[in-house]
Amino acid sequence: MQLLLVFFLVFSSCSSPQTEDIDAQASPGITPDKVLIVYLSRTNNTKAIAEIIHTKVGGTLVALELENPYPQNYRQIVDQVANENATGFLPPLKTRIDNIQNYDVVFIGFPTWGMQLPPPMKSFLRQYDLSGKTIVPFNTNAGYGIGSTFETVKALAPNSKILEGFTTKGGVERDGVFFVMEGEKERQAQEEISRWLKKINLAK
Repeated sequence: MQLLLVFFLVFSSCSSPQTEDIDAQASPGITPDKVLIVYLSRTNNTKAIAEIIHTKVGGTLVALELENPYPQNYRQIVDQVANENATGFLPPLKTRIDNIQNYDVVFIGFPTWGMQLPPPMKSFLRQYDLSGKTIVPFNTNAGYGIGSTFETVKALAPNSKILEGFTTKGGVERDGVFFVMEGEKERQAQEEISRWLKKINLAK
């Protein structure tokens, strides 16, 4: 019952503007053809952040899709994800990235689901060998923060350099608040992302 309550409090796409220090900064001079931006987005808030990052650093933009998509019904997806987290199930991905060895920097974007990293992003990190690459996490959530998401990224990519991540508040699906990355909120996100990318030496 408590687990379900946590999901209803925080399960949405997209946190108050903040960052979390994870590791050292990246080296400057990364070229766009060496940048991959992978994201998971249910209500398009994380997608919007991914697109802002893409406009500022270039690279290849890829949406994570599942072989068996989650149900549209909010309560059903909450229950399904809770079960996946409890059992350790990793949903198979429809998305295929055949040339991942060509990328040096991999941005990975995701919402906070139940204060945890979404199972599809765990699938991605398990499926691909990111050893030696620089990983840059970015997150959207319902206002309750990143939970254990960034630490899970670090645990699942132990041979990668993990840079400081970015997080911002997005929608609150539980309350029927879906896409919010527009107007003043979008302008605010643009400014915050620019400052963050400059701080980690990945701005153009």
